[in-house]
Formats: sequence, C-alpha cells, structure tokens
Amino acid sequence: MKLNIRQVLFNCLFSLFIFGSIEAQDIPREFMYPPREFSVMPFWFWNDTLKDEEIIRQIADFEAHGVYGFVIHPRIGLPESTGWLSKKMIHAMNVAVAEAACRKMYVVLYDEGMYPSGSSSGQVVARNPKHAARGLSKIDLKPGENIRLSEEKKLIAVIDRPNGKRVAIIDQPSGGVIRGLHYIGEGSSKLKEESPPAGDILNPDAVSSFMELVYDRYAKEFGKYFGTTILGIFTDEPSPLGRNSIQGVIPGNEVLLTQINRIIGYDIKPFLADLWYDDHPDARKHRDDYNRAINICLEENYYRRLGDWCKVHGISLMGHPAGSMDIGTERYFQVPGQDLVWRYVEPGPKALEGQHSTMAKCASSAMIHLGLRRNSNEIYGAYGHNLTYEEMKWLAGWCFVRGQNLLFPHAFYYSVRGPRLEERPPDVGPNSPWWNNYKSFADACSRMCWINTDSRHICDVAILCESTWLPDKSAKVCFQHQRDFNYLEIRDLWEKATVDSKGVHIAGMNYSAIILDSISTLPPQAMPLLKKLARERRLIIRNGSEYASTFRRARIYKTGDNLISSIDKIVPPDLYLVNASENIRYRHVIKGSNHYYILFNEEASDVTTQFRIKATGNFQFLDPYSVEAVNIKGDEIVHFKPYELKILRVNTFLKIPPI
Repeated sequence: MKLNIRQVLFNCLFSLFIFGSIEAQDIPREFMYPPREFSVMPFWFWNDTLKDEEIIRQIADFEAHGVYGFVIHPRIGLPESTGWLSKKMIHAMNVAVAEAACRKMYVVLYDEGMYPSGSSSGQVVARNPKHAARGLSKIDLKPGENIRLSEEKKLIAVIDRPNGKRVAIIDQPSGGVIRGLHYIGEGSSKLKEESPPAGDILNPDAVSSFMELVYDRYAKEFGKYFGTTILGIFTDEPSPLGRNSIQGVIPGNEVLLTQINRIIGYDIKPFLADLWYDDHPDARKHRDDYNRAINICLEENYYRRLGDWCKVHGISLMGHPAGSMDIGTERYFQVPGQDLVWRYVEPGPKALEGQHSTMAKCASSAMIHLGLRRNSNEIYGAYGHNLTYEEMKWLAGWCFVRGQNLLFPHAFYYSVRGPRLEERPPDVGPNSPWWNNYKSFADACSRMCWINTDSRHICDVAILCESTWLPDKSAKVCFQHQRDFNYLEIRDLWEKATVDSKGVHIAGMNYSAIILDSISTLPPQAMPLLKKLARERRLIIRNGSEYASTFRRARIYKTGDNLISSIDKIVPPDLYLVNASENIRYRHVIKGSNHYYILFNEEASDVTTQFRIKATGNFQFLDPYSVEAVNIKGDEIVHFKPYELKILRVNTFLKIPPI
C-alpha cells in the first residue's frame, strides 16, 4: 500500500489542531460524560397489568434515552389482582430491580400505595383500627348542655372561654384517606378511585406498624441491592390528617399532649380553645406554639424514625414533606427534597413570590447545612398536557440555579390506556412528543447535577427562617440583584452553628450578613446570638418588624434597594452585572480547580450585559446541552436569550489566557 505523504501530514496537523483545541479548553471529562448517579430518576407509574417483558423493554428504552434510574411508583390503574406488596407486585419489583442491576442503573423504592405516605395502602388501619388518623375538633356548648360522644371519640376538656362561652375539645378520627391503587368501575361512567384509610403518623405505634409492613418488608425482599442498585426509599408528603379529612379537625390527639407540653414548656390543655378562637389575649402565641409542637412531634414520631432506619440499612430516606416551606423535617432525610407540581412555579411572579417560590432553596439549603451530597425535586407533576419542552427545560433551570442536584420527573407512564392518560398528566417521558430527543435533556440535567454535587457553594448571605416558614420577600430582592443566599433555620444558630464577630459559621459556610425578615417568634436561645450579630452590624432587619427595636445596632431596611445596600456594606458582591438586570439568577460553586457560575435568564426578555467576578483564570462558557465550550474574555459583552441558561467556567489551574 502506498502512503500519501500529503494526506498523512494533513491528518497529523488536523489532529494536532483538534486535540490541541480540546486540550486548551480542557473540558472536565465528568462534565462531558457525567456518572450515571447524576441521571434524572423519573417516577415510573406502574398503572396497569404488569408484564415481565414489558418492564424489561421499558427499562431498556429508558437507558437508550439517557435515563439511568427510576422510582418504582405503584399507581392507580393497577388491576385489583395486583395488590399493594402482593406476591405479584413483589415479583414485578424484583424483575425491575434485577434488570436495573444488570444494566448498572439505579432504583428508588416508593413507600406507599399511593399517597400520602404512612398507611401502607390501608394495611396499618386494617391491622388496628385505632391506628387510623386522628385529630382535634371542638363543640360549642350551650349553657347547661351536657355532651355525649360516640365510642370512637374522646372528650379532652371543657374550657370556659374569656367571653363566657364554653367549648368542648374532642379527640376523634379525622376521616382522612389516601389515594389508592385501583379504579372502581373502570369502563363505566361511574369511575371512582379506591380510597384506603389514612394511618395516624403522629402515633409512634401506628408508625411502627407502617415501618414493619413496608420498610422491613423491603429489607427482606430487596436488601441485597441496598446501597448499590437501590439508592433509597421515597416517602411522599405525609399528612397527619390524611386527604379529605373532616372540616374543622386539626392535627393532634390526647396522647400527644404530653409530648406537646414538653416541647413548648407549659400545659397547653387549658388553652386548646385558642386553636379556633382569638378571644384570649395570648391566643396567637398558644396557636403558634401548638403548631410548632405538632411539627416537631411529626419530626420525632415519623421522619426521624424513617431516616434512622434508612441510615442503618445503608440507603437514603428520599422524598419530601407536605409543605414547600417545611425545612424543619428535611433534617431527617439523607436526600432532602421538595415537590414542584400543579404549576406551583411558572415564568413570571410565581417564580419569585409565594410559598412555593421558596421550595428549591429549602431543599438545597437543608442539604448544605446538614453536610449532605444531594437534594431533590419531584418535578412536573400535574402541569397538564399543555406542558412544553421549553417549559420543562425552564423548570429544570429554575431548580439548578437554586442548588438542586437530583430531579425526579413526574412521570413516565407504564400505560396511557383509558383514564390513565388523564391521571395527573403529563407523561414527560416515553409518551411525550419530545421523547425522541430526550437524551439531550437527560444528559444536560446530569451535567447540571454533577456541577451542583460535591462542590463548595460560594455564598455569604443567610435568611433566617422557621421550620415551616421561609421568607420570600427578601429572597426575591436577593435573587433580582444577584445576591445568592441560603435559608438558615433559626434553631440551627444554637444547635449546629458557631456565631462570632465575623458572622455565622455552619457546615463549612460562613455567612457574613444575616437577614431577619419575618419570623413568628424568636426562641430565647436565639436572642443572645442575634444580639451579638447586631452589635457587629451583621444583622439586617426589615423595617416594621416587631423585633427591630430589640436589636438596636442592627441594620434596618425599608426597600429592596436598602436591603442590597445593607448587604453591600457588610460584604461586597461575588458577581456584579455592569448593566443591571433583575432577570438574571446566579449560583457560584467551586469544584476542584474550577469555578462554575450558573447564570439563568429567568424571564421572557433578552438581556445584554457584562459581568465582573473575583475569580481569575481561563474563562469559558459551557453549554450543558451541546457540551460546546467557548472561550471568552472577562470583559466581554454577554447576551442572554429569554430563558437561557449559561455555565461560566473559570479554570484557575491552567491559567490559559482567553482568546
């Protein structure tokens, strides 16, 4: 064979050019090919007759589209012959888990049939009817009236209210249910859903029964896969009352009063009428104390026990609490999570305002302060058939720029036969119009999750919050002015953090500026620590707050600009836009020798600006979808299209001058 010298020389020069460019760009290999652990993990709705060959076929289809894990979610639409944790269901789970193991894919088990969690699809109550969900109610009494109750109800107290009226406080079944697995009357015009009774997840004995029925059963059936193929167990929005509970009933029961009294430090029984009425001068305090105690009871009696069980068994408690602001319960998850459903968040005001706008920061802040690797979001549920591919990308970007690093897309449907297609749509996977191009989206999500995992968050602002309350107004101002922050639960000040003249230090984070926006009560343990921060001029308080006069040296802000000015006086910005824009959100993390700035135009209009950052080195924009790398100069003008996400990488190790 004759060698063409010209062709050989050309090939060599071409190779040097191509590989030299790649080497100069030096894109991290794990960004280009992220490990499978960073895959999206869709809810896989098992909602029809389960067949081994179809389970295996769908798993292969997932893998071919860049999806390397899934949540097995038994769902309404299963035939009645496939009951919750029946032999047929366990067999199907074994088929799926074994196939995932062969393909080096991952599985998360779901702990209920179907939700909210804590009932084992009605089996907890079937075992013991006294373990049905309970709550407190009240009966207004007429003068001289005696009260008679049915056997299932208990009289806790008769209370004389300040206005002279009397009220009886009752412990009774809540009447709550969960969504079940089977349609009743499928094929007829009278289609209904099975509704098993909800379990009493505030009752330790009922929780023990639930754990025996589900968690211990999972360990028995699938324990050999724990920590390898099976990453965790997903618990889903547990509710003390269940769904569709009797109107006017609130969480609690007579037995729980001892635990509540311990938590709040006084006997709540004489003040139980204040849960419904405001005629007592301290009614609000009693109500706030009671609600705070109920949340702690739920933590102690449910979440902590599930989290401890998972830790002992080498897997993670995953899932999410019922509320978007429920940061307190996140401390018992190995993977704190939230739930982005029902169009809670969309482009526009809902992205920055209201309780649901806080959820992504809720989970990512919990992850950081607990020293954990991952936090999650169950995303896209019930967004409707009108969800678009661009919307799907936007919602993912909304999560990533707030620090989330594990997405549970809701959902991939095993079947869309009959009523299944309309059950909490859309299918965002195999039955979607974008499935043929899904791998690009899945790969991009994996890259973003990789960036946000095992990296150090650069952030020096914390917003104080409570276990079920995260201020959104100060958060909105910070987002719009590119001042990143984390939510810091106030009890962490004395339980986990160190407070000194330089600020608050927790889990490797150093917060120089602390914002006190809106909190219902300041625990006595927090007062000396907040006063110390105020003396050092590191505490920033909203004007009009009832606590403004308590901390005399704190910085007071009236407007959003005042808030940003107060932060700037304590610590300079990490990123500065030369042409200011309220559209751009940002997150800065350090991973190895690289700084990554996640920059997201969250709004529908174009943005043209320049940015100033402290990091020096080789500047590069990385596209998580195409993996295209573009070297830039630090002072270049940057254009953002509507809803565009950019990754700015600054390699401080190579020190290669930008082209």
